[in-house]
Amino acid sequence: MLNILTTGADGQLGSELRILAENSANNFIFTDIARLDITDADAVKSFVTECRPDVIINCAAYTDVEHAEDDEQTAYGINCTAAENLAQAAKLADALLIHISTDYIFDGNSRTPYTEDMPAAPLNAYGRTKLAGEQAIIGSGCRYIILRTAWLYSGFGRNFLKTMLRLTAEKESVNVVSDQFGCPTYAADLAQAVFDIAESDSLRINQGVYHFTGEGECSWYDFACAIAAEAGNNGCKITPCRTEEFPSKAKRPAYSVLDNSKYKRTFGAAIPHWRESVRRCINRINNDSI
Repeated sequence: MLNILTTGADGQLGSELRILAENSANNFIFTDIARLDITDADAVKSFVTECRPDVIINCAAYTDVEHAEDDEQTAYGINCTAAENLAQAAKLADALLIHISTDYIFDGNSRTPYTEDMPAAPLNAYGRTKLAGEQAIIGSGCRYIILRTAWLYSGFGRNFLKTMLRLTAEKESVNVVSDQFGCPTYAADLAQAVFDIAESDSLRINQGVYHFTGEGECSWYDFACAIAAEAGNNGCKITPCRTEEFPSKAKRPAYSVLDNSKYKRTFGAAIPHWRESVRRCINRINNDSI
């Protein structure tokens, strides 16, 4: 039986992992800030020494892209310092660290999907701190798998899908950006991938950086239209608009589509198309099963 330590367990991904862990033969240990402050190196070392994990899954992240521009220090603490603390503890415990990163490490200037070895050039504080976290893990000498994902949504917490469900049900019209392209990712799909990797017999073989997002690509406008259609919220007019019509502190990549080929090739797993996953997510929400 494996001991699998999961941080950030109350977020979208952690909440989906909790559901999967209910049917696992392994021992999942779920923590969030109230139980373990992962920015405290001594606390992390002590906790890992006590629970002796075989795998550490780091779902914790500072993901507020706008606020990170005003408080990059806090974002750095959670996205980099904490990741480094977990990496150092994983190395001491000879545990595998599975870490979640982001498409926002890229500048969006490509017009073809980003592969894992394409150069990173983040445009904002969030992207910079997540890239720093990746670099700290890689430099630590621990065993690791970094999964970069994008546009995460689920029935848990705050996310674009839930916001659009509410707005398209309440309003006669909404404006949504149509010139930023990426890959919506259902947290339940990502959780299944993380779960399968954590419980795999090949943990020592497939270390490295991988991309995992919903298959296909779309704009935020396309995503919003699909959400409204699946929910039956047809009374709301969704109007495409340009990024400059929504002034923000954080600059966002215009194109951050990730290439999932390496993940599919290495782990032999299919990834659902984002539209199919939107349908499943909304059905779960409507059935009160999240």
